[in-house]
Amino acid sequence: MDKYVVVGNPIAHSKSPSIHAQFAQSTKQDMSYDLMLGDLERFESQIKDFFEQGGKGFNVTVPFKERAYALCDVLSNRAQTAGAVNTLLQNQNGEIYGDNTDGIGMVRDITVNNNQSMEGKRILVLGAGGAVRGILEPVLSQKPSELVIANRTVSKAQTLIDIFGPEDFPDTKRAAMGFAEVEGEFDMIINGTSASLSGDLPPIPDSVIGNTTWCYDMMYAKEPTVFLSWAQGLGAQGCDGLGMLVEQAAEAFTLWRNKRPETQPLIKAMHEAL
Repeated sequence: MDKYVVVGNPIAHSKSPSIHAQFAQSTKQDMSYDLMLGDLERFESQIKDFFEQGGKGFNVTVPFKERAYALCDVLSNRAQTAGAVNTLLQNQNGEIYGDNTDGIGMVRDITVNNNQSMEGKRILVLGAGGAVRGILEPVLSQKPSELVIANRTVSKAQTLIDIFGPEDFPDTKRAAMGFAEVEGEFDMIINGTSASLSGDLPPIPDSVIGNTTWCYDMMYAKEPTVFLSWAQGLGAQGCDGLGMLVEQAAEAFTLWRNKRPETQPLIKAMHEAL
């Protein structure tokens, strides 16, 4: 039986084993998927030992995504852009290959599960941490007309904008600014801050919401997050990031097993179970 694990610290709360168990059952894959508590001192040795013992692949979560990136022999383009890795496998040459499926997982949730096009749209992204860096390349690949990154510290937002040169994604105008400086209505707003976890709202003006604005919170909870409640109160539609969790897992599963699992029934069941 092929062995896979998710490694993090803490890790007991992870929903990944149940998600991948459903994927394996639905696609008839002979595999196991377990939790691994990452050792803050010897994380790199844990990865190498697992592969040497015949393990097939990892998902990586906090606080190890940057360390996993540094461990890789080969990186996908989106992992290089993200500066972090959440999926590992060993290729035929014995090299450790790293990918980042967070951004493409979010984009699939938005465009496929929620039927929202990003092409030609004015998009506002809130936050400038690692979560936002991980979604930028997949979002820009959708060819929005404009991408604005707003953050409390503008220089951090500008650093993310500067990852891409003017020849990269030339169809998209890009800007970095503080929360209070954001002007005009947006077609789509993505909350990539962790404010929802503490019940806070990024301090952006209500005027960013128009009649057709669609909002996405990368966090999720049983009840609508503070960000989604605020957006819905102003007439916007939207959803939380539970689908992103499932879709990034499906991307990793597809990379490992070369089979894409169905995701929408699982997302629906997990929402009902929250």
